Amino acid sequence: MHHQHPVNFRDVSDALGLWLDEVPFPLGRLIRGGKFDAMSTLADLGFPKTIINLRQGPDPQHLGAKLIHLPATDSVENYDTSHSKVRRWIATVLEVFVDPATQWPVYIHCTSGRDRTGVVVAATLLLIGIPREIVVEEFLLSSGAERESVLQAIDGLCNRSCGPLVDPHRLKQALLGEVGETARVNPASKQTLKEKRPD
Repeated sequence: MHHQHPVNFRDVSDALGLWLDEVPFPLGRLIRGGKFDAMSTLADLGFPKTIINLRQGPDPQHLGAKLIHLPATDSVENYDTSHSKVRRWIATVLEVFVDPATQWPVYIHCTSGRDRTGVVVAATLLLIGIPREIVVEEFLLSSGAERESVLQAIDGLCNRSCGPLVDPHRLKQALLGEVGETARVNPASKQTLKEKRPD
């Protein structure tokens, strides 16, 4: 059966395998994409146990996963990651990641799976030590992502004077789960992603 994945759907760790020989956390742990509808199945979303919704509207409730609604404030440009409101919002989302009660895998999404989702995923990757240039490229895998906006977001996230959004060690442990070590990426998966990568 062919799955109807949401727009900009991807396994974050799998995507990092485009640039890293060893991915920093297990495949299938953190999945990103756009909104889904009442016809979507858990398989369409990568079988998440928790779904984090960053858009204003609510998610359909038919899947049985835990739904967490953390909409971004519309009063501030979400790419302005040096803004205190945006940073507080990102930190709130990351606190869900580090909460021991959170069940993994997690599917995180906004409407297009690009802007709000991209900012939160970029913050996550930077905090666990993924090189800045790789974080930029992962963000740009999303259809419609603009390099100038992405660089603005990542510059703000890299601003050390703002302080960390969440404890990086706790975040890394949450992403690793029970594995406790990095997992080698499947080369076949890497090839598939390269074929899907936008020019």
